Amino acid sequence: MTDGVDSTNTAADRTAVEGLTVEHRINPLGVDAARPRFGWRTASRVRGRRQTAYRLLVASTPDRLADGRADVWDSGRVDSADSVAVRYAGPGLHASTRYHWTVQVWDENGRSLPEAPTARFETGLLSTDGVTGWDGAKWISMAGKAPNSEGAPLLRRQADLKAGRVREARLYVSALGVYDAYVNGRRVTVPQDGGTTHELLTPGWTNYDTTVSYFTYDVTGLVVGKPQVTLAAVLGNGWFNGRISDNSVYHSADGNRLALKAKLLIRYEDGSNQTLVTAPGDDWRSTDTGPYRADDIYDGQTYDARRELPGWTANGFDVSAWSGVEEHDFTTRFPESRLIAYPGESARLMPAWDCRPRSITVCTGGGDFVPDPARTVTDPTRAATTHTTLHPGDTAVIDLGQNLVGVPRYTLRGPAGAEVAFTPGEMLNDAGAGADGPEGSVYRANLRTAKATSTYILKGDPKGETHQDSLTFYGFRYVSVTTTATVTLTELTGRVATSALHDIGTVETDDADVNQLISNVRWGQRGNYLWVPTDCPQRDERCGWTGDTQVFSHTGLYSTDSVAFLSHFQDILIDSQRTYGADGAQFTWIAPGARYNEPVPASGWADCGVVVPWTVWQMSGDTTLVDRSWGAMTAYMDWIRARTGDTYAGQGAIFGDWLAFQVTSTQLISDVYYGYSARLMAEMARATGRTGEAHAYEELFSHIKRAFISKYLSTEGGRLTVRSSLGSPPPWTPGGSPTRTEDDSQTALLWVLKLGLYDTEVQRRALLELLVQNIGNDSAYKAAHPDSSRVGHAENTLSVGFLGVNVLAPVLTAEGQVELAYKVLHQDAMPSWLYSVKNGATTVWERWNSYAKEEGFGPVEMNSFNHYSYGAIMEWMYESMAGIAKDPAHPGFKHFSLRPHLDPTGRITRVSGSHRSPYGEIVSEWAVREGEFRYRVAVPANSTATLRIPTSDPDSVRESRTPLSRVKGVKYLGFEDGTASFELPSGRYELVSALD
Repeated sequence: MTDGVDSTNTAADRTAVEGLTVEHRINPLGVDAARPRFGWRTASRVRGRRQTAYRLLVASTPDRLADGRADVWDSGRVDSADSVAVRYAGPGLHASTRYHWTVQVWDENGRSLPEAPTARFETGLLSTDGVTGWDGAKWISMAGKAPNSEGAPLLRRQADLKAGRVREARLYVSALGVYDAYVNGRRVTVPQDGGTTHELLTPGWTNYDTTVSYFTYDVTGLVVGKPQVTLAAVLGNGWFNGRISDNSVYHSADGNRLALKAKLLIRYEDGSNQTLVTAPGDDWRSTDTGPYRADDIYDGQTYDARRELPGWTANGFDVSAWSGVEEHDFTTRFPESRLIAYPGESARLMPAWDCRPRSITVCTGGGDFVPDPARTVTDPTRAATTHTTLHPGDTAVIDLGQNLVGVPRYTLRGPAGAEVAFTPGEMLNDAGAGADGPEGSVYRANLRTAKATSTYILKGDPKGETHQDSLTFYGFRYVSVTTTATVTLTELTGRVATSALHDIGTVETDDADVNQLISNVRWGQRGNYLWVPTDCPQRDERCGWTGDTQVFSHTGLYSTDSVAFLSHFQDILIDSQRTYGADGAQFTWIAPGARYNEPVPASGWADCGVVVPWTVWQMSGDTTLVDRSWGAMTAYMDWIRARTGDTYAGQGAIFGDWLAFQVTSTQLISDVYYGYSARLMAEMARATGRTGEAHAYEELFSHIKRAFISKYLSTEGGRLTVRSSLGSPPPWTPGGSPTRTEDDSQTALLWVLKLGLYDTEVQRRALLELLVQNIGNDSAYKAAHPDSSRVGHAENTLSVGFLGVNVLAPVLTAEGQVELAYKVLHQDAMPSWLYSVKNGATTVWERWNSYAKEEGFGPVEMNSFNHYSYGAIMEWMYESMAGIAKDPAHPGFKHFSLRPHLDPTGRITRVSGSHRSPYGEIVSEWAVREGEFRYRVAVPANSTATLRIPTSDPDSVRESRTPLSRVKGVKYLGFEDGTASFELPSGRYELVSALD
């Protein structure tokens, strides 16, 4: 591109169709959707490249695609720009069958683009009853084993293979509890980043009484060339049997027996099949005498290497002394429970994110906890590889440099019977308040009743012995190591486990503190997106709190490929609604059902059931989850209406604006969220063709608005006030939090402005001024509000909690207060986002004041150091700082906005942002230097963007020497308030503009 002349129009070789997905996954196994959704992207440097037609081809073999003889389905040419969630419309698919597919695309000139690569997908068992397709597989347990008795069950079966060459082998497996699966002596792995890795805690967590997940594995390589096959598994308690599931339907005070269900399908070159399934009888044998002595989600795992059974997962092992198996009574207890193929990707260990020690401090015995300088290593390079010898009474404290979620892997040398305890934690004790041990020791008080300990008993191998837990997980940055005998620790690695497998977005600036905050948000998501979006990963909680999920969902989808993950969580939430929600209609505050669940009104949390489908649709362009959730969402909204009637009040909000430093009444919070959900329902109804319901929800919002204004907006004394003190504070507020409600709270003002809960522009300006004064919090404001909680805090600080944190910066920006938004971002006095960064955080905290170097630890009852909710600020960083913002009228970034907002404070002068949308990677990179704005942009093919670029003169906005308004395909839209607007076709742009 030179002087605005497109030199790439003939460069067809620069265009490619890529990113082929089925059910939002690449080449997935175990697809159980009867009509799978296809997706693809067009990558091109050609300006204005767009799709005008497609042709989908599905075949039984790749060669039938190559010559256009698709024998399963040929959509024919379809004149459409659709490339997201395009439904399969061919004949019924067969179970356990691999299909190959591709797509042909025509561009804006009617020309066929270069051939897309061949992709594949494989169906699962295409059933949910646990019978069809399972060939008689049953839930089996170790015979005679009492629940909660010592030792994890080990199960195995060996069988002869038929004569003939094996063509392929598939393992379908699930557990009541969690499993590690083995075939022919090798633990089953999954592909990741060009290699393979182990999963952690499959099959994940569901409401077992209604839904259990199973997984499909390609185990061909473990079976080919073998005369026999051995299928084996270790079972752990997981979420099925432990106090984490107290208060759940399936929970038993006496404990639940664990069970395995599996089918190994082997296909031969001659067309014959062979299956091995779990069933009672002599074929399957079991024992609990192995090395896995104890495991619990909260308490950790104990592994006794002296009890290892070498070769027990391989062919030829003697099981004559093992017990038999018996059928578990699960199907009798819960006959309606569905056994479904997991619709996303499993949680797994991510080798690329392994963390090695940054320092090792060895302290001698006694209460003084004195470091031994001869064995203390503070150089990160040495610490990563050093060998540390420990004696009884010693404690090694290892800093991995990053708060992470997963398990420690360690290698030890020492005598048989030596017991080594690895106790992880997120922080170190100091001399301040709240410490639970000597200065420099690992702080564990915030774990509450969780013991969270990895205990290893050595077998005495002189070559060393390596172990990592597989039946639990931990949240930790530090590890404390103690031993009962002299041992040498030769290696320790923090293995990261997550369901957030694929990063698709990033923001980077030239401000180190902001970059650390961004890193903290990303690591918080990695740690808490583990099977379900949890609140925290370390203490005796680790639950799927719905309030946390809904405020962070936008950020989560910007940063990682989370459509399948959040969609599955929505399905779990709908199950929980029916079982645990009031009247079977209220969305719950935790899903799956767990120890903290109660059918109590909780607006902001319950509204997750509406917010998540809307957000997934907006970010992906796929309405599937909206349709799938419609009945549940309308039941929820109808339930609120039935409770509150023509008062148009919300259901109530027991948590209010959780952990806010300025308290808003719970009823105002509830009324706001009732209106918010009504508005989202109207948008979703219209998008899915439910015109009548769209009108009804728009009318409902109008009524809620009128009732809200009448109740909460006061003009008494000629001064506009939002009566956010009207009503009660949250009925339970953790220690250290204010408890008195206030008028004109930040969160109340933010939501009023966000939803337009006012009558006139005069009122809007007055409300904005109240907000600006509250946040600014200068001496005049404090003098005028001597009883406000704001008096004790610095200027330009926030005072919101969980339900205001994702609204603050976006509302300020939308209302023209960009400078104030940046001032709040840069603030590091408490409460602020950078306060935790200043105090050494590597993940986002639960409380604004979880810890201070000067004051010590915050109240222990709610003090997680890995709690992603406040990380919702990243949504604003993507949309307003980097400038990559979705257009609600064109979900999935079919059309989007590019509007970078410069930092008026001058602290940030460079931002680089990207997000891989359903249409391809969007890039927005800007820098300010010497009065000039430099901007690099990428708009993916088959999409368009509205660019709003800061400038003092629209004619100064140029690509090379050509005014952007004269560049082919670009449309100039106008100039207002220092911003020039243009409509951009797809392509890459490097622009400059004058700022003064």
